[in-house]
Amino acid sequence: MREQCAKLSRGHDLAKAMNYMFKRWASFTRFLDDGRVCLSNNTAERALRGIALGRKSWLFCGSDRGGRRAAAMYSLIVSAKMNDVDPLAWLADVLARIATHPAHRLDELLPWNWKTAQQQGLAAQAA
Repeated sequence: MREQCAKLSRGHDLAKAMNYMFKRWASFTRFLDDGRVCLSNNTAERALRGIALGRKSWLFCGSDRGGRRAAAMYSLIVSAKMNDVDPLAWLADVLARIATHPAHRLDELLPWNWKTAQQQGLAAQAA
């Protein structure tokens, strides 16, 4: 690939794209070392589709601060969905517990950790 790139002029679009990739080679090949890393970003693209479709509605968040809050909520909801967690159940539980939950253990409330804790709680109740 480097040999082919050397044959192209520096200003050629393909050479620019190849040089971009060479500079970030570790990131481009990460999926080879870690099977959890997806080769494509289709899941993320699909998750953002609803936001893109409602773009005109987001103009009415009220303010920049409201827009940032909406973006944060969408991120949390999509994270829950991507971890096979019911967003409504997760948000209801987290919002009910967050005021009394220790700040140094906030990671327990993240969707992937919450799901594990819920499963362990159900297993303990069944035993």
